[in-house]
Amino acid sequence: MYLRHTIHGYMKNYKIEYVPENQLIIDGESNHELWENAHVLSEFYSPWEPEEIKKIEFRALYDSNNFYFSFKVYDHELYIDLKDDTVESIGNSDRVELFFRADSKLNPYYCLEIDPQVRIMDFRALPNKNFDFDWNWPKGHIDVKSAIETTHFSVEGAISLSSLRELGLLNGKRLEVGVFRAKYTKTEKGDYEPTWITWVDPQTPEPNFHIASSFGSMELKYKKR
Repeated sequence: MYLRHTIHGYMKNYKIEYVPENQLIIDGESNHELWENAHVLSEFYSPWEPEEIKKIEFRALYDSNNFYFSFKVYDHELYIDLKDDTVESIGNSDRVELFFRADSKLNPYYCLEIDPQVRIMDFRALPNKNFDFDWNWPKGHIDVKSAIETTHFSVEGAISLSSLRELGLLNGKRLEVGVFRAKYTKTEKGDYEPTWITWVDPQTPEPNFHIASSFGSMELKYKKR
């Protein structure tokens, strides 16, 4: 069931299908045949902007070892700040984002923000936008690749289930995840301003993904025998 936003404790839910172990190859193209088994999540919008956004397709799968994700963003007008690889540079660029939490207390939660050049801004966060940029996802437990095509860019990755469990994020078969996109557009003044795009409407007057109401749930479906 897909709800417009969180109501009376219900959350938007996405079902993650199981695929055979070590068969899904992550190359950044998001074209492996196993992605055809995934449900396509395309219900993205900006609650704070009237303009229609360009199509985004998110998919997720899992096997015995990894949670896999894929973004395809149908946008060929990208803005990527390449002056360096700092948090500020990535934070000023078009990107896709996944936030993971253990529960609605957000104490803590973990953020992955990835631009089309596959630069990763990963950080640990506490409520009220208290960010620890010195934190990184456990080494060897995440693999991300990207590709830029004429009509779209794609980002896909693999995150070990063991790291999700170690961080307290995978509870049985359930994840609580925010799925977002930042789109930068050039203004008449020549600078770039972001449009904030989300799967779940957090019901805030101003853009804010760092809030409990911006998350949905994802359920790992049991593998077929």
